[in-house]
Amino acid sequence: MLRRITKPRILIRSRHHLLTVAALMAVATVACGSGNEPVLLGLAGPFSEQHANSMLLGAQLAVSEINQQGGVRGRELRLVVQDDSGQASTATQVANSFYENPDIVAVVGHLNSGATLAAAQVYNSVGNPVVAVSPSASSSGITDAGDYIFRICPDDSANGMQLAEWAYDQLEARRAAILFENDVYGRGLSTSFRNSFLDLGGQIVSEDPFLDVLPSYEPYLTRIRLRGGVDALLIASERGGAVNILNTLANLAYHPAILSGDGIVGIQTSEADPEGVFVSLPYLSDLANARNDVFVAAYREAYGDEEPDHRGAGAYDIVHLLARAIREAGTDRSRVRDYLAGVGTETETFEGATGQIAFDGNGDVSSKGVVVGVFRGGRIVSAPKR
Repeated sequence: MLRRITKPRILIRSRHHLLTVAALMAVATVACGSGNEPVLLGLAGPFSEQHANSMLLGAQLAVSEINQQGGVRGRELRLVVQDDSGQASTATQVANSFYENPDIVAVVGHLNSGATLAAAQVYNSVGNPVVAVSPSASSSGITDAGDYIFRICPDDSANGMQLAEWAYDQLEARRAAILFENDVYGRGLSTSFRNSFLDLGGQIVSEDPFLDVLPSYEPYLTRIRLRGGVDALLIASERGGAVNILNTLANLAYHPAILSGDGIVGIQTSEADPEGVFVSLPYLSDLANARNDVFVAAYREAYGDEEPDHRGAGAYDIVHLLARAIREAGTDRSRVRDYLAGVGTETETFEGATGQIAFDGNGDVSSKGVVVGVFRGGRIVSAPKR
């Protein structure tokens, strides 16, 4: 089918602590060597950044649960943690280190689309390719990233379409503007939103690209106002650009409805105020789902006031899914890949905290949808429909 717990209380509150724990885990795991007992999974993400905190914690929680239940095939499961900085060049280096370590059975990651696409070239290399499963890389390009690349989140087309429908139906917006970061994530989300909003009968007043290093966003926003204003503004970017745009809107006292994608999750810890911003997500912690209820309770027990996001829930699901694959297929890399490719067709669908996981022929979860949340009081909760 080739297509391409008693839970530990691991309280990680700062980037320094996060890096320290990640580094110690990586060193300790590598020191075990390929001839010893543990089964090794790579974990790759920008762990020097606060927004990747939940991804690390979710993966650690899953490993703890699995090991308390006897591990996989009687062997302890361990993570080899590598920080890819969210950058393509670093992600390639991390991917090489995992690829060249024959004891790495599979990889959880990478977090964003650019890093995932760069690393995919390594993971699919001839010889001894290794499977990688991303919790949150949403670019449409991931679909064609190779036989060994999977993801458990819908792509940008689903996010853009859902946001467009929400703006048109729930916010009754008829005029919208788009500011998008000029990268694979921003372009993908903006294109999907624009096409869907136009199909619904809306008007796009302006659509402008930007770079995160832009000194001022005021000219873009002033021009939107001069064109008669808009009912809704899509910010298709990661957190950095969104912070600057939100602060500029506040300075201008201009308040259209704001929508964005999952790239801004974590912005509530920044100096910007995202209150009332609508965001499309593959997961929310308040979703009514029996498996999610168990996960959220365990996460809160382990980490206190920490709230899981889609990256943490996704990493949690991926570790449990990979453990199932290893139990059934063993630790051979190609057999793990083939097992994953059959999840939902040759083997039963995986019931996770993020919902049902069943892969199509491209390693996508094409039947999985997204939800719309809204920032309220520093948290993201399900957005109520009118």
